[in-house]
Amino acid sequence: MIYLYFAAFIVSFAILYKSADLFVDGASGIARVLKLSKMLVGILIVGMATTAPEFCVSVIASIMGKPEIALGNAVGSVICDDGIALALAAILAPAVIMINCRILKIVGIFLLAIDFLAYFLARNGTIGRLEGAVLVLILCIYYIVIIKRKDLRFGENRHNNRSSTEKKDDFSPERRRQLKRPVLLFIIGLAGVIISSFIIVEAAKNIARYFSISDIVIAATVVAIGTSLPEISTCIAAALKGEGQIAVGNIIGADVLNVLWIIGVASIANPITVELKIMNFTFPFMILIVATMLVAMRIGCRVGKIKGLILLGLYLIYLTLTLILFT
Repeated sequence: MIYLYFAAFIVSFAILYKSADLFVDGASGIARVLKLSKMLVGILIVGMATTAPEFCVSVIASIMGKPEIALGNAVGSVICDDGIALALAAILAPAVIMINCRILKIVGIFLLAIDFLAYFLARNGTIGRLEGAVLVLILCIYYIVIIKRKDLRFGENRHNNRSSTEKKDDFSPERRRQLKRPVLLFIIGLAGVIISSFIIVEAAKNIARYFSISDIVIAATVVAIGTSLPEISTCIAAALKGEGQIAVGNIIGADVLNVLWIIGVASIANPITVELKIMNFTFPFMILIVATMLVAMRIGCRVGKIKGLILLGLYLIYLTLTLILFT
């Protein structure tokens, strides 16, 4: 039976990855047809799409009464995003990744602030429904602020706003026809993500029980890496194409969503209660690697191979300590 769980686990990750890929294609296609700016697409659509696996796995795990998997996956995904996805992007990029330090200063402070807030809310070993609602509310305010900024809404075309005629034609028959394929991809991808996420949670639970391994170890390592595959693949592809800032934006956006959206909704669905030992290890390490990433970006406003290796090294330390402390 254990081999069946392993097979289901591996196959489900393959389906999850492909489904997330379709989800991203659909979201990007919708944005392209509606002529949204690339920055807005990255923050509101692609970021949400690439974190869809983490969201579904954590929320489903929470509903099923597996809080260790819900929290471990969300926090572990932040660590994977910074320590694997961004690290590999920096290492594999043909040139150093240049950073817009003006934007980094604003977003970086916000990211660190919500990380500390989430840890503060979790210090008693529980993240309740009210605390989860606070996290989601902060995310809504964050999105409203972003959407209201004209430079994000119109992007590189902010000085060439669309004419009133174009605006009226936003949902013309031709525009609706162009939307059909990306919307279909979006729906199919989302369905695949949800179904495969459910199977992953069940397989992970049974594998952990068979080997007498704690759920938090499975969630924070294998599940977290698997559900971070969209971010990892996106970062590597962007870096190889010389689009390093896309990789950076995707990771920072995903980190925000993991803390506010995923932990928030998971705790609203079912209050998350985890041992203080786990809370006091995972959250501080998440803050450490996020802070290291932000400082690395701020120094010289660039990220290169050495900084990528440092981030990758931190992830390996995290993985080693997780296995030592919780097995």
